[in-house]
Amino acid sequence: MTIQVHKPGLLSTLQDLGRYGYQQYGVIVSGAMDSFAHKAANLLVGNGEREATIEMTLIGPVLQFAEEALIAICGSDLSPRIDGETVPLWRPVYIRAGATLAFGSSREGCRCYLAVSGGFDVLQRMNSYSTYLRAGLGGFEGRALKEGDHLPLKPVTALGMSLLERLRAEAGEAGFASASWRLSYELMPAYAAQPELRVIPGAQYALFQDESLEALFSEEFRVQPQSDRMGYRLSGPPLQMKERLEMLSEPVTFGTVQVPPDGNPIILMADRQTTGGYPKVAQVITADLPVLAQVQIGRPVRFRLVDLHEAQEALLEMELHVSFLRRSIHLHFI
Repeated sequence: MTIQVHKPGLLSTLQDLGRYGYQQYGVIVSGAMDSFAHKAANLLVGNGEREATIEMTLIGPVLQFAEEALIAICGSDLSPRIDGETVPLWRPVYIRAGATLAFGSSREGCRCYLAVSGGFDVLQRMNSYSTYLRAGLGGFEGRALKEGDHLPLKPVTALGMSLLERLRAEAGEAGFASASWRLSYELMPAYAAQPELRVIPGAQYALFQDESLEALFSEEFRVQPQSDRMGYRLSGPPLQMKERLEMLSEPVTFGTVQVPPDGNPIILMADRQTTGGYPKVAQVITADLPVLAQVQIGRPVRFRLVDLHEAQEALLEMELHVSFLRRSIHLHFI
């Protein structure tokens, strides 16, 4: 079972939930930028959450399926079409053998995730399928997809097969059929074109000038073109410290807001380095990282300070939504 890549899109890579346990050796975590959309896509086709998905950025690929499959597309709307017909997002979709799935440019958001029931049959590197582009590690041959690639697939899961058979009957002679139910908007993160991101204080928060901290929470910051999977560079009111500080490198994580000498913040993303030497003014809470991952270049973001208790409650709520989706899928599939 394979998928042939006719057009690769702007940046399409295989990702999972990350490569943990190797940061002490300088190996980054990587993984899906929007972990919620990645998990949802996998669950909707009967996969475990750690199976690989194709992460697509802004402009998606054109893919042909050699065999029938059960798929789900979650995240930003990249105008997916199967043999010319619009495909709905956030629900299971049956696709017939020989059909072509074509993505276009983003209507809203930045990243889209394609899961196939069973998953992609590629080797794990350091216990992960994720692609680390700078090191040529993981994913499909350690790189982004390109024209002519044939992506091998694992057999459809038992859960996926039960729904695939039902949707196959509904499809008839059509190229695909989608489930009549979809993931509720109430279970999704608060995706927005101009989001307000919740943060907790960073390690050096108290060392910044009061005026800078006030600006951090009252002014807009725009995502700059130099942004990528490693970090989002922002422009806005320069953030200044009370006095110059020489720092040793310290551990950083997804969502760490560093401030280099020019005062323009950098939010570290999925392909972040393992340590950083810039002062850390804030940390985007885990529950808002999927929202951050969908912000397009040039769009503004705002920050809102919350305490650790609110951050933990938001994360628990997001995990409960994922758990509810997992249970609902079993009820629909069986």
